[in-house]
Amino acid sequence: MSITLEQANRIVQAGLAFAREEKLESLTLAVLDTGGTLVALAREDGSGLLRPDIAVAKAWGVLGLGINNREIGRRAEAAPAFFASVTALAGGRILSVPGGVFIRDADGRLLGAVGATGDSSDNDERAAVAGILAAGLTAETGAEES
Repeated sequence: MSITLEQANRIVQAGLAFAREEKLESLTLAVLDTGGTLVALAREDGSGLLRPDIAVAKAWGVLGLGINNREIGRRAEAAPAFFASVTALAGGRILSVPGGVFIRDADGRLLGAVGATGDSSDNDERAAVAGILAAGLTAETGAEES
């Protein structure tokens, strides 16, 4: 089972609405299915040229490694040479900062991931989580474990 286009579009729109309500910087959100394929992407006016690539990398990295961004960050800090090698192997599509969030259904099944970028990494993550929750799904960031 994977994320549907309807769910992905809802996540993107609700995440951007949250960002406007919170007066965040212009965001870009990308939703990927479980295979790492882009399902939906939106780049707000004023969001930088590299933001789509960053959003995809945040989501792709958590899917590719099967661990949340916080754990990626811990591992990158503990073994920077290994992290650099894995990032190179992944074509740069792994980032070690918040903003890549797993999307799960009510039964805990993985549906995909969303990547958000444009503000601080913590605010990016907040927008991603808001979008996921608005779609009636469950977000997994790694902050739940802290």
